[in-house]
Amino acid sequence: MLNFSFSNVTRIHFGEGQIQVITKEIPADAKILLVYGGGSIKNNGIYEQLSLALANHSVVEFSGIEPNPSYETLMKAQALITENSLDYILAVGGGSVVDGAKFIAAAACYEGQDPWDIIAKRERIRAALDIGVVLTLPATGSESNSGAVVTRHGHKGAFSSPLVRPKFAVLDPAVTLSLSDRQIGNGVVDAFVHTMEQYLTYSVNAKVQDRFAEGLLQTLIEEGPKALAPATKNDLAVRGNIMWAASLALNGLIGAGVPQDWTTHMIGHELTAAHGIDHARTLSIVLPAVLKVRRSVKREKLLQYADRVWGIKDGDEDARVDQAIAATEAFFTAMGLPVRLSEVDLGAEHIDELLAKLTEHGMVKLGEQGEVTPVISRQILEMAV
Repeated sequence: MLNFSFSNVTRIHFGEGQIQVITKEIPADAKILLVYGGGSIKNNGIYEQLSLALANHSVVEFSGIEPNPSYETLMKAQALITENSLDYILAVGGGSVVDGAKFIAAAACYEGQDPWDIIAKRERIRAALDIGVVLTLPATGSESNSGAVVTRHGHKGAFSSPLVRPKFAVLDPAVTLSLSDRQIGNGVVDAFVHTMEQYLTYSVNAKVQDRFAEGLLQTLIEEGPKALAPATKNDLAVRGNIMWAASLALNGLIGAGVPQDWTTHMIGHELTAAHGIDHARTLSIVLPAVLKVRRSVKREKLLQYADRVWGIKDGDEDARVDQAIAATEAFFTAMGLPVRLSEVDLGAEHIDELLAKLTEHGMVKLGEQGEVTPVISRQILEMAV
C-alpha cells in the first residue's frame, strides 16, 4: 500500500426526511445563497421542504446551473454575493450543481483578477465560503469531496481544495424517486467508473481498498438495474444503496494509498466538451476501450476483477479478461448507456479533433503510470468506434 493522508470532514445526514437538519446545520445568522439547476426541485417537493427548513434564515436564490457547469453562469452568482453580503452557499442538486457551488465559493474569496486562474493556472485557494449540500442525483460523490469540474470555452477544467469540501451533505433517497431513467442510469455508471478508476490499476497489496471497491461495484451491479425495473424502481432501499455507494465511490476512502488511472475521465471530458455528450455516457464508451487496449498492464487487476466482481472463474486468463470486459459492457447497456462512439453518431473521423484537444490541454501522460500518450489515446478511441 502507498503512503497516504486521509481526512473527510463532511457530515453526512442519510435517510428520508433529513432535509430538516439544515435548519441547525447552517448558522442562524448566515446569509445564504441557495443554488440549484433547472428548477425541478420546485416540482418534486424538495423546494417546499427547503422553505420550511430555512424559514428563519436569510436566503437569496440562484438557479440555472447547467450540467457541466459553465464559468460564465457561475460568475453571475458573484454579483448576488457582493450585493447581499452572502456568506454561505447551499447547493441543491446533483454533481454539477455541487461542483458549481464549489467554484462560486472559491471565486467569491479570490483576490486575483480572474477566478478562472484557479483552474487554468492552478492558483491556490486561500479562502472560500462555507458550503452545504442537499443531494438530489447520486453520481459524482462531489457532496463529500474536495474536487470540482467547470467548463469554459469548451474546456472542462478541474480543481481541488479542502476549503471547498462541503461542511455537510443531506442524502435522502426519497428525493431521487423523481429522477428519469436516463439520470438513474447515468448516475449508476458514473459511480461505477469512479470506482474503477481507483481500483483497476495495479496491485499495491491494498486489500482493504480493493475489498471496499469490489463491494461498491457489486452493489451498483445488483441495485442499478432494480432502479430501472418497474417493480422495484420506487424501492427506497434500492435508491439508498445506490446513493450511498455513489458517495463512497469518490469521497477519498477507496483512493487512499492506491494508484489511480483517470484516463477514461480525461478522454471523456473532451467528448463532452466537443459534442455535448452526457458525462457518464462518455465514460461508458471509453472505459471498455481502455480496458481492451491496456489489458496487458492491467492484467493482474483485470483477473481479480473478473473473479471477485463478476464471479468468472472458468477458462484461461485471456478468456476470463474477455468475459469481464464483455460483462462490463453488458452492464452499461442494461443501464441504458452506449458503449461505442457509433452509438452517439461519432466515428473515426472525429478522433483527430479529440486528440488535438487532449494535447492542447496537457493530457499527454495519462494513466496510473503516465504511459497513456496521444498515440495510446488514439488506440483507445479507435477501439471505441
